[in-house]
Amino acid sequence: MEDLIEITVTVNGRAVHERVPARMHAADFLRGQLGLTGTHVGCEQGVCGMCTVLLDGEAVKSCLLLAPQLDGHEVATVESLAPDEGLAPLQQAFKEAHALQCGFCTPGFLMTATALARSGRTLSRDDIREELTGVLCRCTGYENIVTAVDRHINGEHVDV
Repeated sequence: MEDLIEITVTVNGRAVHERVPARMHAADFLRGQLGLTGTHVGCEQGVCGMCTVLLDGEAVKSCLLLAPQLDGHEVATVESLAPDEGLAPLQQAFKEAHALQCGFCTPGFLMTATALARSGRTLSRDDIREELTGVLCRCTGYENIVTAVDRHINGEHVDV
């Protein structure tokens, strides 16, 4: 029987006290134990970016972390973005720019873009494209995703 480790982590602004197996991945903790299924699991090797969350404000791939590593930190998942009703501005930008199809990669892009927007950096479309390379999409192509992030970060409204 595997030992359980007690952790305290702030998830989406709420303090969480849980006992977790020492080798449980953070993505599995968020999805299975906390029910935050917006954190998607794809490759489980840190390549696809579907499991991207913010850890203390930085975009990280939660499949590369163990749940005990979250102890004492703040985690934000895609569920933290939307207000009680409607869409957050970044989500609205994705909708307006037609930046999603199947939606499986969308949480990874949204969380990566959230970290970029909060960084306060001025980013060109080429910079945005480079920053988003850690998340893979197999059905949209990236142009509309870059447009959505550009609109959100730089406030530009480009017709698609």
